[in-house]
Amino acid sequence: MNNPLLDFSALPRFAEIQPEHITPAIDQLLAEARAAVKAAETVQPVSWDNFVLPLDDATEKLGRAWGQVGHLQAVVNTPALREAYNANLSKLSQFGAEVGQNLALFAQYKQLAASAEYAGYSVARKRIVENALRDFRLGGAELAEADKPRFSAIKEELATLSAKFEQNLLDATDGYAHYVDDEAELAGLPDDVIAMCRAAAEKDGKPGYKLTLHMPCYLPVQSYADHRALRETLYRAYATRASDLGPSELDNSAAIDRILVLRRELAQMLGFQNYAEYSVATKMAETPDEVLSFLRDLTQRAKPYAQRDRAELEAFAREELGMGELQIWDLAYVSEKLKEARYSFSEQEVKQYFTEPRVLSGLFSVIQSLFGLKAELDKAPLWHEDVRFYRLVNASGELVGQFYLDLYAREGKRGGAWMDDARNRRHKAGGTQTPLVYLTCNFGRGVEGKPATFSHDEVITLFHEMGHGLHQLLTEIGDLGVAGLNGVEWDAVELPSQFMENFCWEWDRVVGMTAHAETGKPLPRALFDKMLAAKNFQSGMATARQLEFGLFDMELHSRYDASQESALQLLARVRAEVAVNHPPEWNRFPHAFGHIFAGGYAAGYYSYKWAEVLSADAYAAFEEAPEQIQLTGERFRREVLAVGGSRPAMENFKAFRGRAPQIDALLRHSGMAG
Repeated sequence: MNNPLLDFSALPRFAEIQPEHITPAIDQLLAEARAAVKAAETVQPVSWDNFVLPLDDATEKLGRAWGQVGHLQAVVNTPALREAYNANLSKLSQFGAEVGQNLALFAQYKQLAASAEYAGYSVARKRIVENALRDFRLGGAELAEADKPRFSAIKEELATLSAKFEQNLLDATDGYAHYVDDEAELAGLPDDVIAMCRAAAEKDGKPGYKLTLHMPCYLPVQSYADHRALRETLYRAYATRASDLGPSELDNSAAIDRILVLRRELAQMLGFQNYAEYSVATKMAETPDEVLSFLRDLTQRAKPYAQRDRAELEAFAREELGMGELQIWDLAYVSEKLKEARYSFSEQEVKQYFTEPRVLSGLFSVIQSLFGLKAELDKAPLWHEDVRFYRLVNASGELVGQFYLDLYAREGKRGGAWMDDARNRRHKAGGTQTPLVYLTCNFGRGVEGKPATFSHDEVITLFHEMGHGLHQLLTEIGDLGVAGLNGVEWDAVELPSQFMENFCWEWDRVVGMTAHAETGKPLPRALFDKMLAAKNFQSGMATARQLEFGLFDMELHSRYDASQESALQLLARVRAEVAVNHPPEWNRFPHAFGHIFAGGYAAGYYSYKWAEVLSADAYAAFEEAPEQIQLTGERFRREVLAVGGSRPAMENFKAFRGRAPQIDALLRHSGMAG
């Protein structure tokens, strides 16, 4: 047990993991996994216990160890860690391709599906076998032997390119700094942001203030900085990250082109016309055309509201702020001024009430009232002093699962917010293995000894990620293949996360999660009413923006022809169709679109809007019976969260709601029902 990555007896030993541990651990676990695969190829008569379980044992250990490495690479990135990660990435990809194309394993699964034992399987186990047969086909098992090496090489190169894309983006973000000597240039910025910038400059041994592209700095500059040139400077740096307009060694241009070529080749090797068809083969949506129709239908509904939002913004800028033509770096600033004028409050005023201890207490209170579960501080080895660790227990004190909470932005940490699993629920001979998840955000930390304060948007983000976490933590399935998020269609995974966001708009919840940073007083009802009135402020523009990303992604992976236009030209075409805000031609959004080039959302970004229909409709069940929140919460847990991927997501939804999803609730919640 000298190598912490080989110890699966308890919680991960994050405080001890070093880059030099990675290669020996991965090599050993890969050897063990390959041995398990070899044994599984010939075991007879094939059964769950002698075939599926030994494979699960070996591949789970490999996945858990590599998951720890990948997580550290995302949250405490160092050159040595990155080098070890990149050195092992292709080994994992190669192993995945080997298993996916293994005809002997494929034949064993077919034999299992035809066995007498199969008829007596649980719904979950039948689903695992069905998914395995599908995934062998998608993994190239039925390819001609001569084509398999090429298929494996594509998968390996794609994994390397995606990792490089993400690392370039991280380095481009971390590598930027803009120093300001005169505080007058920071006019309009909140005091806590100015203090943060001052502290950052001091840390670098420089006078004045250091501005970066990390969200706790970048967003306030765009929203509050009176200095227009400062907004433009940071916007330009942010919008051209990891592109041809920056350092050549961080340019993602070639990676984008190559990723698209390889994805198309991979899909066509399997008999699909394009990568989008391959992608939706495992999703709720049945065809790319169905997705495009869904997005364009929503565009027809949303664009008039988006155009109205834009017109209001232009009129306000002209008449109240004396501004001429609005530039893209003016939008957030003018929007904030318009919101203040229209609703008589500012996001900065609201932020002072959402102090971190109260927000966490409020989040845990929602979990307890919905699902009868209590979150308690717990102890574990951690990767950074900022991280906290919690356990989730039921009414009788029994452990349900545990989670890490890493809230603050810092250098070496990937931007954005996400949930990932460290260990899944699994029923074993010695007892049940409980789930363990990571919840990661990039908020600003408290300065000068004060607790951190969160914007209401950040509170919503925290609830969103906790929703993903609950999907993983509350699974009651003990078979790995469909426990938690395993086996859940990608366009349904956002249902629990977006569902949880709704509770950030309930007065009784919100008042309980606020205490002013200076006075300790809760959020006044009058201020909340203004927030509620402003809830759908510019929702048309926000919806159009999401539809732009979704359409760009789906067109890129279904109909895009690189010989006819560039990815940037395609994006311009999509914007002409749906957008009301048009960035300058030097904007390089695709170069930072990690969701589709470095994450799991390729030909799947539409999932956010697709699942929002489900989540809004699911929340409407709570609105319809407010006096039965525990009963409804228990039904949501039982029919959606507990079943994991053991049955199709549409069946889960219908079991909870009693009918198919309807778009009405989404349009109503977004203020677009008229």
